[in-house]
Amino acid sequence: MSTVNTMRVITQNVLGGPEVLQEAVVERPSPRPNEILVRVRAAGLNPTDWKHRATGGFLGEPPFVLGWDVSGTVEAVGVGVARFAPGDEVFGMLSYPFGHGSHAEYVTAPARGFTHKPAGIDHVQAGALPLVSLTAWQALVETAELRPGQRVLIHAAAGGVGHVAVQIAKARGAYVIGTASAGKHDFLREIGADEAIDYRETDFAEVVKDVDVVLDTLGGETSVRSLRVLRPGGIVVSIVPIGSAEFPEEAERLGMRAARMLVDADRAGMRAIAELVEEGKLRATVAQTFPLARAAEAHALGATGRTTGKLVLVVD
Repeated sequence: MSTVNTMRVITQNVLGGPEVLQEAVVERPSPRPNEILVRVRAAGLNPTDWKHRATGGFLGEPPFVLGWDVSGTVEAVGVGVARFAPGDEVFGMLSYPFGHGSHAEYVTAPARGFTHKPAGIDHVQAGALPLVSLTAWQALVETAELRPGQRVLIHAAAGGVGHVAVQIAKARGAYVIGTASAGKHDFLREIGADEAIDYRETDFAEVVKDVDVVLDTLGGETSVRSLRVLRPGGIVVSIVPIGSAEFPEEAERLGMRAARMLVDADRAGMRAIAELVEEGKLRATVAQTFPLARAAEAHALGATGRTTGKLVLVVD
């Protein structure tokens, strides 16, 4: 049980499966200059969480507390924070990868990673959005410079990043093609996709042609093969940042562009996302919520790779 000076967190002392996650009580942090202390109300889960839990990823050896998505209420502000005050409802993303720690009752973070939560959505919705939305925004808008009328192919379009990317691309006026299993095609059309491809039955590289932008959420061979569906001058943006040299080399040979990127916290991006939410153009699909104490169950479900949309931890 946490007290006024402590908080509950989901931590781990070793790498491994979901069973290594455990609840612990630790000292509650205080915001440093330019930071805010947020009482976490909801925190999304993302594939990067189970990957770091199992392998350590960028974080190395535990102990650590995972989580980058945050929606909650400002509890305190550090010196120099003028934009927020205690009681403000905010959502945002912790700096990736080393700012992790939102799977907890409280978290401190740079104020510049946050914006005010849209009044029209609850904390579960808001907690599902930051990492996936910033990933899609930074890939499609900032890296690919997506313009109205362009054609976009989005891999794993029913997943966390994918289903948000479909909506962002449509809001930018693009024609959107998404890959997903057949059972998810109705969902893709509901969120705005113009075409859906069953990756289990159809080779996308055989049926898709002349696209301007590919958002690659899978990496590996998918990155390389996606170059073949581009029109001249097109770009494949992969959100899997580490891979073989074949991807950039093949892009250069074909005269196409290839980019690998990592998402990071960004207030301007969060403000753009909030505006899309307020305009009714963006909404997260939440597959299931879990209380903080059941984070291991959420990890086990997420690691199957079969969920549509997002999983969210709810902190009471």
